[in-house]
Amino acid sequence: MEKDYTREKMWIFHSADNQKCLFPLWNRCCLCLTVAMCLLFAPGWTDDSCPLFCICARDSGTVTCRDAEDAEVPGDIPDWTSTLIITGRNISTLQRGAFRTNATELEMLTLSLSYNRIQTIEPYAFLGLQRLHLLDLSHNRLVSISARAFHGLSQLHSLYLNYSILPPAAVQLSHALSAQSLRNLHRLELAGNSLEWIPLLRLDARNLHVLVLVNNSIESIGRENVSSLYQQRRTRLYLSSNPFRCTCELEAFYYWLKNSSQCPDAGRLLCSEPEPKRGVPVDMLRAEDVDCMNENLEAVSYVFLGIVLALIGVVFLMVLYLNRGGIKRWLNNIREACRDQMEVYHYRYEQDSDPRLANVAV
Repeated sequence: MEKDYTREKMWIFHSADNQKCLFPLWNRCCLCLTVAMCLLFAPGWTDDSCPLFCICARDSGTVTCRDAEDAEVPGDIPDWTSTLIITGRNISTLQRGAFRTNATELEMLTLSLSYNRIQTIEPYAFLGLQRLHLLDLSHNRLVSISARAFHGLSQLHSLYLNYSILPPAAVQLSHALSAQSLRNLHRLELAGNSLEWIPLLRLDARNLHVLVLVNNSIESIGRENVSSLYQQRRTRLYLSSNPFRCTCELEAFYYWLKNSSQCPDAGRLLCSEPEPKRGVPVDMLRAEDVDCMNENLEAVSYVFLGIVLALIGVVFLMVLYLNRGGIKRWLNNIREACRDQMEVYHYRYEQDSDPRLANVAV
């Protein structure tokens, strides 16, 4: 009986010790759970969270958002983002301040928006990206570009608009590329946009190092643009795969191409017109092929020849008109002489219808 009492007493002491150990453990678990819930739902935590359908790499500062049906730019871009890549979406319009997060400015340096079917860029669309160095808008369907689309990108060094600009936006492009918005632009790529001109007149080319215009529809380059190229000697211009018309209008550009090293792909610039010069490299033409003076002289000579022939014709008609009486008498005399001759032949035929018979009778 005493053993049972001792055993029961020991069990009670052990149970008390277990409770003393279990209660602190339960308190610790509750405390950890409470802290986790507070951290999860704290207001400051969501600013650094990764946007939906995106992959975030905080170590490199890169946020990549691919292949989603969203029609807008993600609105919860983390503040630490230095490189943002958005592709494969249906963002038809870049609205004003599309990249501003809670009215704060991002420290973003690189922004890639290729293959998003963008059609319209509204004014101040990139507001808040003052430190942006590279902007890629290639492979979109731009129909409308505001004159202030790139306003605020004073530190932008590289702008890529390859295979993106449709004809309606091509007219607006020169205003969008104004010196006020892009005064520090170093590289501008406009390949594959069917452009017919070089956007140099409104662009501040003092800092422009590379201008890519390959695979467009440029037939000729005017003297104004050539003068700008002479002034901006450190600008490198890429112009291959353009249908150049190798006529007199290309004279200024031809001499610039021969005397300058600013076009690295000069050997691949080919003539498309006129037909005899098709496929001939522009820098291999002869000077007389693009000599405006010879072409003008040739045109003048043809005009002069036409005038001379016209004067000769007028003089001939005047002579005929002034001598119409004598010509009429001369024609009457010829007609009378022909008539007399015919009457003689007719008389002889009546006298001897077949002179050969008389010779046979003899």
